[in-house]
Parts: sequence; C-alpha cells; structure tokens
Amino acid sequence: MDSWFLPVGFRFCGLYSGIRPDPLRKDLALFFSDFPASAAGVFTTNKVKAAPVHLCKERLPSDLIRGIIVCSGNANACTGKKGMDDALKMASVTAEVNKCEDKEILVCSTGVIGRHLPMDVIEVGIRKTAELLSDSAISLSDAAHAILTTDTKIKVVTKEITINGKKVVVAGVAKGAAMIGPNMATMLAFLFTDAEASDGELASLITDVSDKSFNCVSVEGHTSTNDSLIILANGASGAGKMLGGDWDAFVTVVTEVCCELAKEIAIDAEGANHLVTITVEGLRDDKEAKKIAKTVAESVLVKTAISGADPNWGRVVSAAGYAGVNFEEKNLSLWMGEMLLYKDGTSMDFDPKVASDYLKNNRNVTLRLLFNLGKGKCTFQTCDLTQEYVRLNADYTT
Repeated sequence: MDSWFLPVGFRFCGLYSGIRPDPLRKDLALFFSDFPASAAGVFTTNKVKAAPVHLCKERLPSDLIRGIIVCSGNANACTGKKGMDDALKMASVTAEVNKCEDKEILVCSTGVIGRHLPMDVIEVGIRKTAELLSDSAISLSDAAHAILTTDTKIKVVTKEITINGKKVVVAGVAKGAAMIGPNMATMLAFLFTDAEASDGELASLITDVSDKSFNCVSVEGHTSTNDSLIILANGASGAGKMLGGDWDAFVTVVTEVCCELAKEIAIDAEGANHLVTITVEGLRDDKEAKKIAKTVAESVLVKTAISGADPNWGRVVSAAGYAGVNFEEKNLSLWMGEMLLYKDGTSMDFDPKVASDYLKNNRNVTLRLLFNLGKGKCTFQTCDLTQEYVRLNADYTT
C-alpha cells in the first residue's frame, strides 16, 4: 500500500454490512469522486445480465458520474423486477447520503445468483459510507477487500505519469477468481484517474483496452452475469486536455494497469497452482491467433495435464487443431518453456522427466505455438484446473 499512487479527488471505503454471515469479511464498497467524472464501461456479453449491469448500461457513458456502490456475496442476478428496484434503491440511498443525484451513481454486485438482496442491512451499510469515505490507501484497500468473493487476495494496480507537466494517476481495482471467460469486460474491475477525458474518449478507450487485457484471460470460459469494467476520469489533476503523445501515453498506462490486473486474476483463480501464459504467433492475423490461444486456454485436458505435471503436449496441438482456424500440421511448432516438443508437424525427442519437473517446479508456465502463415499474434493467460477448483465450485452455495 505504501507504494500506491492515489488519484486526486477520489475517496473510498469498504465495510461489513451483513450480506455475508462472517462479520470479518467486508461486503460493501463505495468508490466516490468529489467532482463529476466522465465515465464509460464494457459489460458481460451474457444474455442473462444482472440488474446492476442493466442499470450501468443505461447510465453510461456519462460525464456526470460521482460514484460506484458495490456489494459482494450476492449477484442480484435473475431476480426480476425486485432485483432492479433493489439496484435503483442502492443508487438512490448512496446519492442521498453523499449529496448527489441518483443518476450520478453506478451499482455493481457479485456473488451467488438468484437470491434477493438483504436490502435492510445494505441500506444501513450505505448510510455509513459518507462518514467512512477517505482518500487514504487504507480506505482503498478496504474497498478492494469488500468486493472479493472467492479471491484469496485484493487486486490493486496504480501507476503515475506526467501530462502537461502535472502528475496524473491511474488506479485500478479488480476482483475475480472464477466464472471468467473472454468476450466480456472482466469479473468486476474499476479504473479511477484524475486525468481529463470525455465520456466518448473513455468509451472508445475502454473497449480497446479490454480486448487487449481482460478478454485475453480465461479460467474456465464461463462468462458471468455481472462482468463489468468501468472507468472514471474526474480531471482533478489539473493536467488539462490530453492530445497527441500525451493521449498515447495515457492509453499505454491504462492498458498496462488492465493487463496487470488481468494477470492477477489468472494467478488467483480458484484452486489454481499454475499461471499459464499461451503465446500464439505466425497466423494470418491477430484474430486467428486469439482464436487458437483461447481454445488452448479453455481445454480441460490441457489444464488438467498442467495441474498433474503431465507434459502431454498432444493435448495442446489437438486443441489448436479444433479451434476453427485453417492450417496444416507442418505449419505448427510447439514449445513448453524452453523445450521444443513439436516442430513443423513432427514430434521431437525430449526428456519427459525434465518436462514434468518444469511443470512441477514452476508456478508460471509458458506454452508457445509458432505458425509460419503470417504475422498475427496473441498472448493469452489461464490457469490449471485442480481438485481444489472442483471442491470450491461443488460446494459454492451449500
């Protein structure tokens, strides 16, 4: 926390409201801007969307957002009209106690699907936020803890750059450990910056950035009902309008923050023992490369082989082959770490024990698939699939 950069004009808080049975686990967070902020977001592509997602999609993009109220332990998804009424109530109470308008508040939830929110305790909790909000690193940490579900640690990334002679901060907070698949935003991720940007600029930026970061992470390919990536920019740094190289530098930093958060999500996946980085190169275009990388990342056979330290490279090649991209065996070579296992369509001699030891002794594992068809490339991150993952998800609501 001591090394975190904090954006000017933002305050945070996280507290226990009573959504969860364990009073030691915070379950309600507020991220609040002291000034109206431009905001935009990208959301789950799942046809079944939680009430807060519908609310946020209706209110974004906007140049008048003040805060995001978030509850964990309950997704408020598949809850009908009452669920939407509850999301609206969360926004209105937050606005009331923090002296702004309903439409200036966004709402997010995460947790079990199909259960109504305990609005009595949530409302009491929200009414405490005004007195708890602070611009300290401890308060940001509290908020980051309050949005977690099965995560084992908070995910916070902050970076500072200079724009027009002024220091500008981009701070990112995320949660996610399962129900993670691409073609969404993320599980929940929030970006806060004291840079100045319009809602239209942010809308374009966040779409591009999500494709390069969170949409290149998969735990088991399950896209949630609540996935949301939201960015707020309040301009409080005083750096003014960003043009040319300044805008490019800002985009780079936002992308870096999101990529680091995405990596943290993959590392912290439920029950995971390995972070697996899959690099695909040499396809006709990036789209083809991403299609193969995603297919390999979501292969249960690949993930279980890595979990068991089984260097069964045939599963990787096979997954590439059914990804829906046209190629021949001779077009592909495969490395695991520094070991060449398959070259131009033919298996290579290698020591299985050395390969197995590589999987046993390294938490970070790399797979490189090299084609000779063009310059398209993609880097994708996933994790192994362990018995602990099965246990956690078998017992999730019981």
